[in-house]
Amino acid sequence: MQSCKLRRSKWRAKGDEGNMTTFDKREEGFEKKFAMDEETRFKANARRNRLLGAWAAQKLGLSGADADAYAKEVVIADFEEAGDDDVFRKVRKDFDAKGVAQSDQQIRTTMTALMEEAVAQIKAGK
Repeated sequence: MQSCKLRRSKWRAKGDEGNMTTFDKREEGFEKKFAMDEETRFKANARRNRLLGAWAAQKLGLSGADADAYAKEVVIADFEEAGDDDVFRKVRKDFDAKGVAQSDQQIRTTMTALMEEAVAQIKAGK
C-alpha cells in the first residue's frame, strides 16, 4: 500500500494531469481564470490611462509627439499607488496648472467612460 501511495504522489508531482480529480481541475480552472482576469484588468487600466492621457492632452492643447508623451506620463502615474487616485491627481494638477476648466466629476466620469471603452477594445481584440 505504501508503494502505491508513493507512486501516485510521484506521478502527480511530475505534472501528469491524467489522474487529476474534478476538484483539482476546477481549482486549476479558477486559477487560470483569475490570472486571465488580472491580466485583462491590468491591460484595461493601462489602456484607459492612455486614452485618458490622450483626452487630457487635447484639453491641454497638446498634439503629436507632445500628446503621446503626455499620455505615457498618465500611464506611468498609475504606478505610484494602488487605485485610480494617482492618475486623477495628475490630470487634475495638470488641468489646474494650465487653467483647463474641468470639474472633478467631469474627469472621473471621463475615466469611467474610458474604462468601459478600454474593456470593449480589449474584448474586441484591438
